[in-house]
Amino acid sequence: MRISQDFAPTGPAAGRAVPRRPVRGRAAAALTAAVAFTLVLTGCGGGGDSAPKSAAARSSPDADRVEPLAAPPAPELPVTVDSADGTEVTIDSTDRIVPLTGSLSEIVFTLGFGKQVVARDITATFEQATRLPVVTRAHDVSAESVLSLKPTIVLADTSTGPSEAIDQIRDAGIPLLVVEPAKGLDDVGRRIDTVAEALGVPSAGAELKERTEERIATVQKSIPAPEDGKKPRVAFLYLRGSASVYLLGGAESGASSLLEAAGAVDAGKESGLDKDFTAITSEALAKAAPDAILLMTKGFESVGGMDGLVKIPGIAETPAGMDRRIVTVDDGVLLNYGPRTDRVLTEIVEQLYAKDGTGQ
Repeated sequence: MRISQDFAPTGPAAGRAVPRRPVRGRAAAALTAAVAFTLVLTGCGGGGDSAPKSAAARSSPDADRVEPLAAPPAPELPVTVDSADGTEVTIDSTDRIVPLTGSLSEIVFTLGFGKQVVARDITATFEQATRLPVVTRAHDVSAESVLSLKPTIVLADTSTGPSEAIDQIRDAGIPLLVVEPAKGLDDVGRRIDTVAEALGVPSAGAELKERTEERIATVQKSIPAPEDGKKPRVAFLYLRGSASVYLLGGAESGASSLLEAAGAVDAGKESGLDKDFTAITSEALAKAAPDAILLMTKGFESVGGMDGLVKIPGIAETPAGMDRRIVTVDDGVLLNYGPRTDRVLTEIVEQLYAKDGTGQ
């Protein structure tokens, strides 16, 4: 299990008592793990202005915009597609689209359907989506808000909830497609294909997938070979200082694929953490021994920037802490695994291999 890219803070770690529920009921034990995962992509949490701007944000004025395909697609409808929750969904109109996660919104807009999107989830934070009404309350979907907009198709993923809201939307006769979440770079093309097929534009999906994969490959070609022959070890930390949440990512955190694509080693995974997250301890950090630390921007802000980061027990003693070597990426895109994945990878590469080694 891993967090979806869409920020849905839940449980004590997010400072909320009510967890975000999945599309279908799950065991309590699984929910506990999901709390940590969902948190990672939240984008919630306090902080000041102490975090450095990411490399891409510094270099590109369009860093928080999506780039639609040049030619608007002409949907071929109706289509019937398989939903990830075991149902079949028939879509006969894309006139009014409601994507219920930020990552799905990104795909829809990039495919050229921005004008047909009539609402957004709180996690859709890119510029073109900000004009839209939000149909979530504390990260839970409001079925009443969605239905009031008379959508012709609703897109969700397996982290979307509560399940009662999903059922209410479907019971109203609205086509609702559930998409499997992304776990790594290998899932980017699959999600694009799934959404494009549901919107009746499979050829546009193929074009976008090819464009995205080519751009990712181009970034990877720019990665310098390690001077000493050793790949940098990078630990992914999820931090929310205001809620006293300090977590070290493992194999299932969602970051491994990005770090490995950037020519690095996921230090948490390499140290034997085979699940999602574990509480940060001096012992766990010493075993991970990261050369650099990957952080979400708001998480970095929430602990008071670099000076606050090195006060977390164990961090100052790591190679990353001693060198004050960090990489920060905006919360809303880091684990998105969508059409802007090349930009995320560019930020990581530019900061990780910066000449001064600080990522700043």
